[in-house]
Amino acid sequence: VQLVESGGGSVQAGGSLRLSCAASGNTYTSSCMAWFRQAPGKERERVARIDSDGTTLYADSVKGRFTISRDNAKNTLYLQMNSLKTEDTGVYYCARWVGSSFEDWGQGTQVTVS
Repeated sequence: VQLVESGGGSVQAGGSLRLSCAASGNTYTSSCMAWFRQAPGKERERVARIDSDGTTLYADSVKGRFTISRDNAKNTLYLQMNSLKTEDTGVYYCARWVGSSFEDWGQGTQVTVS
């Protein structure tokens, strides 16, 4: 499975961005997917995840501001980010669960909030 993120960019605090992750391969619809981010000098953290049945889970830092969703017909994962804060700055990655961990990763897309 190949994952390709898009939609990153620069935005002022309080603004919004929508990230997309296009997945190839025929196992996307049965996979748990997630968004991670990594800020400069910090460890990568999971932002949100969505199971194949649509169940979602969010990091406390983004609850109420970010929404993860998936369009299985388009093999695409989304992350709607509202009320962005400077601390949301980082490289955002989508990932797919395989077996017992997130093993398939995209190349990342930069989000900068100023």
